[in-house]
Amino acid sequence: HPHSRPRHPGARTMLPLLLLLLPAAHGVAQLGYRPTLTPSPPLEGLTTASTFVLEQPRCVFQDYGNAVIWLVVALDQATSTFNNTAGPGTPETAFQSFPDPVRAYMTLNATLGSYPCPKPAGDITVLRVGSETSCAQDVTRPTCNGPLPGPGPYRVKFLALEGSNPVAETAWSAQIMLRTAKSPNSISTTGSGHSAGMIAITTILSILFAILLAGLVAMLVFWDSDSCSGSSTFSKPESVTVRRYNTHHVYDQPAARL
Repeated sequence: HPHSRPRHPGARTMLPLLLLLLPAAHGVAQLGYRPTLTPSPPLEGLTTASTFVLEQPRCVFQDYGNAVIWLVVALDQATSTFNNTAGPGTPETAFQSFPDPVRAYMTLNATLGSYPCPKPAGDITVLRVGSETSCAQDVTRPTCNGPLPGPGPYRVKFLALEGSNPVAETAWSAQIMLRTAKSPNSISTTGSGHSAGMIAITTILSILFAILLAGLVAMLVFWDSDSCSGSSTFSKPESVTVRRYNTHHVYDQPAARL
């Protein structure tokens, strides 16, 4: 058309590029599930100095039966920069390089069959993160579920991969802090009222025990000096003579005369 404007020369190349970026931007489904620490911990504690216990993502990835579900563990400040396309088992996500330079690693891969929905009766529905010590330094096992290197805070999410392509992910969890052992220097010796009461009771008992011990020693000394001075006389008991009687039976005696 004589009055139509000429098309911008870059528009022809930008359209295919946008079409390529569109699946990458919207290819990962954002699930509403948020990982949480289990409300009912197993025999061990909910958190330790190097581990924590998560609820399994049951009934979360039901539409992705062919996917492998991975757990992503990240430093709190690294969640916004985590790259979903960084594959598990690569130097970019290896546990042995966490937390520096790797800021987030991938571990605990499982298929959907490991998270059946609904939960069968008697099933254990928790994941202990940080429980493998044997592979912590083994670079040939970059997806090791090794002990956490510090108290955190950490955040986690579950990511489903079909092959090497991410297809679905959960939200990031809330901050997870691990326990820290108290330094002996940080333990107050004055303590609370309960500690002061215990100290007072211990002191009183010690004083009473000392008094009792002193009394026993004094009694022993008195008895020893008394026996050495001869003030106590011991009379020899009189000998008792027992007269011996011969018993005669009736048939040994002569018959009584009438």
